Formats: sequence, structure tokens, C-alpha cells
Amino acid sequence: MLVNLTDVFTNEGQVQELTVSYDADTFTNQFGTFSIREKSPVVLRLSNIGHSRALVQGNVHITFALACDRCLQDVDYTFDLSFDNEVVSPDYAGDDTDEMDSLEFMEGYHLNVDELVNNELLLDWPMKILCKDDCKGICRICGKNLNDGECGCDDFVPDPRMAAIKDLFHANKEV
Repeated sequence: MLVNLTDVFTNEGQVQELTVSYDADTFTNQFGTFSIREKSPVVLRLSNIGHSRALVQGNVHITFALACDRCLQDVDYTFDLSFDNEVVSPDYAGDDTDEMDSLEFMEGYHLNVDELVNNELLLDWPMKILCKDDCKGICRICGKNLNDGECGCDDFVPDPRMAAIKDLFHANKEV
């Protein structure tokens, strides 16, 4: 969704409050493509903060269907995004345009709301997604979800540093 910011850029002290839709049904990042289960409209507050500069404040709630990183069960994960970004018009003549990240979601005098929300999602994406804090994961041998109960598999893993001592015991063992 594109929002025209011409009035905000040109009128000193101009403030606009808008509610716009987030049009995406999926989100793709380096971890994969994820489907969106629920999303609220994006609430924006656009404020002029100087000649050809605007402050974009907003919030949105988006729920994804994700897989737990330990047990692979489906998890509803909700992002409550709030953001404050400064954007500039194409005719902005300031010195700090090289440092501005806002140029990637500006298309001329229009703010690309979908790109802005995608950028915020990317910044807030968690490193690990768990169904619960004490998720036990799946059994390495049989693949059973250990949150549902024990599977009975032998999960003893000998310490490889003790292999030399184990060989000594077996070499001196009389049959």
C-alpha cells in the first residue's frame, strides 16, 4: 500500500493520522516463507519535522503460523510492532541522506507501507521460536515429541574423552 506524503512534506507542522491495510499474506526472510494467520490494519501518524522531512510513527499486530524450533509443533507467534522512522522526500537537500535507512521504503513522495512493515518484521524476527519455554524437543532416536511423554529409547551417550580409558578396561579384562 502506497501512502502519499506530499502534504506532510510541504506543510510545516502538518500531522496526518491514517489507518491503512497491510496487503501481504506471507512473509519471506532468510529462514523461509511464513504464512500470516491474522493481521490488524497499520495505524500511522505522519508528522512534518522540517522541510521535506517527516516522522512516521505506527503500530500493527501480525500473527504467524510458525514451527517450534525444538519439537516442530505449530505455534501462533504474534508480533506487536511499533515503529518511529524518519523519512525524506526526493528533493531533500540535507547532508545526512547517506545515513538514512528510510530511502528503501520511499517511492518518490509515496511511503510503501508494506516494505516498512516487512523491514520492521525482519528487525524483530526472533532467533529461536519455541512452543513453550521448557520445550523438550523430539527424541534423537525415534522422533517422538518428548513434550507428550517419554519414549523409552536409550539416550545414553558415552563421553568420547573417556574412550581411551574404556579401551584399557576392555584390554585387561579376563574372559
